[in-house]
Amino acid sequence: MAIPDTAMILAAGLGKRMRPITDTIPKPLVKVAGKSLIDWGLDSLAAAGVGRTVVNVHYLADQVESHLKLRRTPAITVSDERTELLDSAGGIINALSLIGSEAFYILNADTFWIEGSRPNLVRLAEAWDASKMDILLMIARMDQATGYEGHGDFTVAADGTLQRFRTDDASPYIYAGAAITHPRLFAGKTAARSSLNRYFDEAISAGRLYGMPMQGHWLTVGTPEAIGEAEAAIAGLGQESHG
Repeated sequence: MAIPDTAMILAAGLGKRMRPITDTIPKPLVKVAGKSLIDWGLDSLAAAGVGRTVVNVHYLADQVESHLKLRRTPAITVSDERTELLDSAGGIINALSLIGSEAFYILNADTFWIEGSRPNLVRLAEAWDASKMDILLMIARMDQATGYEGHGDFTVAADGTLQRFRTDDASPYIYAGAAITHPRLFAGKTAARSSLNRYFDEAISAGRLYGMPMQGHWLTVGTPEAIGEAEAAIAGLGQESHG
């Protein structure tokens, strides 16, 4: 098992639901429990041994770049989307020359997690099998999540393959904002606005979208109110670990 040495953090979004905070601060720099959202992800990558991370920027990009310059690990390269916001897949395609030719992590800049017994990104790398997978998603149960307002994203089969959530599924899973994929999936594609959801659906059709259930607790911070909820959850988890 080799830990992918490269990651892409998707940090170019507008953060509209986080207004008015994001009128002046880009969402990746919003702090939760004293740490900016993007640093939660970067710290997880550093702890897993990932050496290089590409971060795309668009909205209030100068602030994000200035913040990233303060970090030493992992080494960070910025993918500039100031002229056009390309969405999740478009942002990856635009950055392929920076990502390289090997399997890599994808992380959302506005979700993070409190680890369980072992780092989830290490566990994700252990579960990755390029021979049968196009994309491997880290997934969370509903009872492992704070701040999530949906009904679930995926149904997990016994072999680990994923299907889109069905309303008759009593135990759906959520995409927990971290994945491993390979650059070959995006080869030859044009860097235009496009979503990763299209690639998820194509992988489902091919039987090559897999999920790895995470350990610990997952947090998504989509609104100003969610900051307090996340901080309360983190405080509660800290008390449990010391109890």
